[in-house]
Amino acid sequence: MSFRFLTPDTFLQQAGQYPVFDVRSPSEYRKGHIPGACSLPLLSDAERREVGILYKHQGRESAVMRGLEIVGPRLTDYIVKVRDFTDSKQILVHCWRGGQRSESLAWLLSTVGYRVGILKGGYKAYRKHVLAAFENPLHLLVLGGMTGSGKTEILHNLQRRRQQILDLEGLAHHKGSAFGAVETVEQPTPEQFENDLFDDLRVLDAELPIWVEDESRRIGRVSIPEGMFRQMRTAPVLRVYVPREVRVERLCSDYGAVPPEKLCRAVQAISKRLGGERTRLALQAIADGDYATATHAVLDYYDKTYLYGLSKRAPDSIIDLDPTPESPCATAGALIERAEKL
Repeated sequence: MSFRFLTPDTFLQQAGQYPVFDVRSPSEYRKGHIPGACSLPLLSDAERREVGILYKHQGRESAVMRGLEIVGPRLTDYIVKVRDFTDSKQILVHCWRGGQRSESLAWLLSTVGYRVGILKGGYKAYRKHVLAAFENPLHLLVLGGMTGSGKTEILHNLQRRRQQILDLEGLAHHKGSAFGAVETVEQPTPEQFENDLFDDLRVLDAELPIWVEDESRRIGRVSIPEGMFRQMRTAPVLRVYVPREVRVERLCSDYGAVPPEKLCRAVQAISKRLGGERTRLALQAIADGDYATATHAVLDYYDKTYLYGLSKRAPDSIIDLDPTPESPCATAGALIERAEKL
């Protein structure tokens, strides 16, 4: 047989060279998958449920026989789909536990000349590997600053200066506030966010500084893994200072093209925290097209919230970049110089 079992670490190393086929059902794949893996389900969601019920009530043999009845007529189709996807004769496959489904496809493909690596323990083992990685020590530097300070732009300028970064909001497809979801890009599932974050993290050097934005644990509907968030809360914070008027101007530019009704829904979502007067002021200003006034009203709340969160950190972990250069590019350079002195 031309297939072998690989540990998660070895499997992921080889995934950089060879295509990965995920043979779990479509719903399993949608919930979370190895980044870059191609979905090649042996069973549909309904078929998987049917086989599972048989296994529970009639035993393994009945379930396997029914699975073979379903899969048998499709054997040629699986080979064709693999050939259509890649010219490589070396591929990787996995299922949920590294058992019947992945071994069946590996056997089939090996009979027509493929060399197949199977993920030992399947996707379940991969997920355990992912979550454990967030407990590993990281050399984090947290980029702090009030809402509208342009931290994401600064972060990307740090990357252009060959600094290591993790763009948490980019991975989450969310800007981290009640207004973060007003755009139309759908967020990943919580599980997929963790997989994508791990995928970015594993190519970085944990011994060298890694810049991240100061975030609350939840970013829209996804959450920063506990192990990583714990390290973010104790890492040094380099805080930038951007004048309020500049922040208002930037936020008006960022959200000016968003339909007013979406902005109003975002304001209403935090109305209890804004208070009645600020909520009414912001909603009326949006209706009048006066986005600057609306932004000032909302920033009263966000600035207070940010300062409260910062007060929960150790005072000696907060380093102020004051004065902060005007351009994000110059700010990135100043941050690097300041970080080198830590």
